[in-house]
Amino acid sequence: MRAGVLLRITSRLLGFAGFSLLVPLVVSWFYGDEVWWAFALPLVAAALGAVGISRLSAARRAPAESLRRREGFVAVTLGWVLLVLLTAVAFALTGAFETFAGAFFESMSGYTTTGATVARDIEALPVSVLFQRAFSHWIGGIGIVVLSVAILPELQVGGMQLFAAESSGIDSDKLAPRIAATARRLWGLYVLVTGTEAVLLWLAGMGPFDAVTHAMSTIATGGFSTRNDSIAAFDSVWIELIVMVFMFLSGLSFTLQYRAFIRGQVRVMLRAPEVRLYALIMLVGILLVTVNLHLQGRFESFGGSLRHGAFQTVSVMTTTGFGTRDFDLWPDFSRALLVILMLVGGCAGSTAGGSKVVRLYVVMKHAGVQLQKLIRPRLVRPLHIGDRDVPRETTEGILGFYLLYIVAITAGGLIMTALGLDLVSGFTASISAMNSVGPGLGTVGAVEPFADVPDLGLYLLSFGMLLGRLEIYTVLVLVVPHFWRRG
Repeated sequence: MRAGVLLRITSRLLGFAGFSLLVPLVVSWFYGDEVWWAFALPLVAAALGAVGISRLSAARRAPAESLRRREGFVAVTLGWVLLVLLTAVAFALTGAFETFAGAFFESMSGYTTTGATVARDIEALPVSVLFQRAFSHWIGGIGIVVLSVAILPELQVGGMQLFAAESSGIDSDKLAPRIAATARRLWGLYVLVTGTEAVLLWLAGMGPFDAVTHAMSTIATGGFSTRNDSIAAFDSVWIELIVMVFMFLSGLSFTLQYRAFIRGQVRVMLRAPEVRLYALIMLVGILLVTVNLHLQGRFESFGGSLRHGAFQTVSVMTTTGFGTRDFDLWPDFSRALLVILMLVGGCAGSTAGGSKVVRLYVVMKHAGVQLQKLIRPRLVRPLHIGDRDVPRETTEGILGFYLLYIVAITAGGLIMTALGLDLVSGFTASISAMNSVGPGLGTVGAVEPFADVPDLGLYLLSFGMLLGRLEIYTVLVLVVPHFWRRG
């Protein structure tokens, strides 16, 4: 590990983290909510820190070399932590949150696109805070897309390399050559899709501010809203339909979307096995929830069951977390199914959380091969997804991911219950954090904030958000002693 390179990384990340506070500062000044200084102070501190560390790096004559794999892991985790800390300080200075733990939780929930909140009255928050919550989603969302398409495949994190774009290949053990080009293309698509949704929401009846903030939250599959009642506050079928369509799109790989919508290679996206499984699970989930709601008489008509059942199913599976109804009051079958969909999540290369459909696909194929081997022990059958071979080490990485994933969720749930939450609330809070969903069940349900969770619980859930959002391996590898040894 090269100290000079780490200093250079820290300087640049700190500079970007500070710059990210400039936009909410301008919004605060424009709307006159009088808390602009809360964003200005950490911005100035970050700028001074970046300059100081940069000079220290120059004094050590840090080489202008590309990042190696180990330094890439540090850069990824450090970047998220710096963004979260600076925004948490800004949130705390505004006085919008009761404790720093709450401000830190809100910030982590934003950048990891989780959407869980500790705010009891969202509409009472300053305008700049409302904007920053959505903006942090948006920044974190594109960060996840670039991370999963351009960086994690090369770091070989849990099978994310399976569906990497051909244009995002990276030279062995270096994280520089084509990331910039890949990032520019994805940024362009990301901005285009966000702008399109914002215009459509505005035409459907939202005000300009609500349209922009909800578009940023939707594309990032984050779920922060400017209203206490989330999307239900607008009571518009058209708005719900627009949001639902863009949530579904945001659960798809942005690389495939780029090839489909920019290059015109729609068939490539439609033929992708992961996309087909994603759509199938979504459709089956909508059908089952809708029928269950209708048979239980939760809504007066089948149309009402379809409207709210479909929206909530798409919202939960894409790990967005928007709501039109309190699904915690729905029948147990629907609630259980929604929790299962939280665990599945969206596609690799999307802004959605969860364990990812591609991993589920690989595990299903692997299980099928193992069943055949019980009948024919000498059978040798390579694992395929479409026309791609799945290397054995990739399958092993995915199985290892699921083990760590289950352990993390279980440990989180046990700790939450030890801190005073009931069984359902504690475990769904852990599931929500690890899968970047937002709402859980019980006291952390669809219409309930996390405000009553103890400070220690908020910090632990924040760690769970970071762990799940960065694909577990990226964070845990930093605590392995061998990682920091020379060589």
